[in-house]
This record gives sequence, structure tokens and C-alpha cells, in this order.
Amino acid sequence: MRLDKYLKVSRLIKRRTVANDACDTERITVNGRVAKASYNVKTGDLITIAFGAKSVTVRVLEIKETTKKAESAGMYEVVSETEE
Repeated sequence: MRLDKYLKVSRLIKRRTVANDACDTERITVNGRVAKASYNVKTGDLITIAFGAKSVTVRVLEIKETTKKAESAGMYEVVSETEE
């Protein structure tokens, strides 16, 4: 599954276009490397998202094409959150 779609389905980022823009501006890294929106997400990947002064790192637990809002948090686990 594409990175931008995974971020939307897991509800880490609300809209796919916003996820796309975040990838284009190099605010998202996967396994320590800057990732494009077309990156193919795999189980076990570490995704780091920079939200302004805040940074969140999550580990991909599962990949689903669609999910309900209540189940979306089960797609990942938060590894770390930092305030800069």
C-alpha cells in the first residue's frame, strides 16, 4: 500500500492530499530515510512524521485497505513522541 494512503486509512493524517504534501516537503521518513508518497509500506516499518515542533514515530503493525475509525489505531503502535 502506498505511504500516503496508509497515513489516511490509519488516520495518522486526515486527508490523502495532506499526506502527499507532507511527503513532498520531506516531513515524513520511513526507517530513517525520507520517503515519497509512492513508497510501498510494509509491516514493521518505522514511520516518523514531523508536525511543526512535534515529531511522532510509529511502527506499522498491519495494513488494511479500509478500516473503521475505532479500529484504525490498531494498525500502528506509537514508538515515541517528541516536542522540540
